[in-house]
Amino acid sequence: MPLRYETFLRSLEVLPERIPDPKAFPFTIPAIRSFRSLDLDPRITFFLGENGSGKSTLIEAVAMAAGFNPEGGSKSFSFSTRRSESVLWRCLRLVRGVRRPSTGFFLRAESFFNVATEIERLDEDPMAGPPILPSYGGVSLHERSHGESFLALVENRSTPWLSEQDGQQGRRIDHHQRKAPISS
Repeated sequence: MPLRYETFLRSLEVLPERIPDPKAFPFTIPAIRSFRSLDLDPRITFFLGENGSGKSTLIEAVAMAAGFNPEGGSKSFSFSTRRSESVLWRCLRLVRGVRRPSTGFFLRAESFFNVATEIERLDEDPMAGPPILPSYGGVSLHERSHGESFLALVENRSTPWLSEQDGQQGRRIDHHQRKAPISS
């Protein structure tokens, strides 16, 4: 029997009436300026393009429109080290599927260090609730290599993903793939 894929996010649409200034960033980026809608493959969608073409800006906007922190993490993360996000997220309409995820995670490679730091900060605060480090393998993500910390995240969080890894090398990890150590 073939696999049947059900998607959480079917497509993206720009709502032009919400664009505050079409002559301001990010609408000065040609791909963003001409973007109107995009159907997403239920299995995986890749955004490919040259540096400066709007990939990270679009992924960040999708994550924010879905309720995630622009710096990454789960929906319960609300920290900010420096606000730098664009207004594009306010101009997007996410067309969702019938199924709703119970949890989620926005993996943003360049600010994953900040996410790891926030996890440790929350676990040190007795008023922040139960420890969350066990949800990431029980070992500080700072005490692992970059690749090992990403893999610990993937192995220990069963959740829908938004991943922005501009300039990072990655590898595909299937849910049925045997776990193997990463060597740097």
